[in-house]
Amino acid sequence: MHFENLSPWQHVHHYQTGIEDAAERRTKIVVALTVIMMVAEIAAGTVFKSMALLADGWHMSTHAGALGIAAFSYSFARKHANDERFTFGTGKVGALGGFTSAIILCIVVLLMVWESANRLTTAQTIAFDEALWVAVVGLAVNIVSAMILGGHGHDDNHGHHHDHDHEHHDHNLRAAYIHVVADAFTSVLAIAALLLGKYLGWWWMDPVMGFVGAAVIINWSWSLMRKTGSVLLDHSDAPELREEVRTAIESDADNRLSDLHLWQVGPGHWGAIVSIVTHAPRDPAYYKDLLVEVHELSHLTVEVHPCTGEVCG
Repeated sequence: MHFENLSPWQHVHHYQTGIEDAAERRTKIVVALTVIMMVAEIAAGTVFKSMALLADGWHMSTHAGALGIAAFSYSFARKHANDERFTFGTGKVGALGGFTSAIILCIVVLLMVWESANRLTTAQTIAFDEALWVAVVGLAVNIVSAMILGGHGHDDNHGHHHDHDHEHHDHNLRAAYIHVVADAFTSVLAIAALLLGKYLGWWWMDPVMGFVGAAVIINWSWSLMRKTGSVLLDHSDAPELREEVRTAIESDADNRLSDLHLWQVGPGHWGAIVSIVTHAPRDPAYYKDLLVEVHELSHLTVEVHPCTGEVCG
């Protein structure tokens, strides 16, 4: 469907935040940085026999893939934005990319735990000085990457002021950000383990840090999986938005909501099917005007049912 062919009663289904192009460019830059550092850390960890460094490198390698998925998600959503086969547009592609990234994080955790357990049973000879240098450089790259991906939070690009935060996150960008923050965290753990091993002889801290990193990262990945999974499954956990809609409708005449369906069609964009019963039915456009201040509603369908009894609801 092309914009120039739209009739006055039709509309496009573009449900994005408005920052996707910039986010795609930033993500591609971070992918390049991550791949370079990934190769350096895996090679150094193998040569210097550091589990903390290897864990960081392996973690970064999967992040390179996950960040690649994030970049692809932006590209796919942009290229298919006008494809009418996507009934409600491509606003959920970012959530799908974020969910995939969360799964990759879980796989990383399993690898970290397995290798750390193996390393904990056997004392390792670690080249601490060399490994420390690589870990510090890795941390610096992660910090730069996090700065490049900054502004991942509550982006409100609809030109309105909202009273509530009804999931304005770009889950795709948020997933990319979590990946680089997780990388930075494992880099810090690697540095701490290497310093303790170098100065106190605690070689076992190296694999132990692998367990610590795994515990924290699985928590982040689970949170990301829950949020993106809710979007993909049309799980409407927005009681404030639901109440906004109900108040706007039922504060007029004797209108009552008989049914309400809310689902997220993109970051900060919601679809709604509103079923109304009333003794004085009006045109659906009238009820849409009642909801005009609920800015999150980007795709609205209204059903009006006349009420013939004394009490309707």
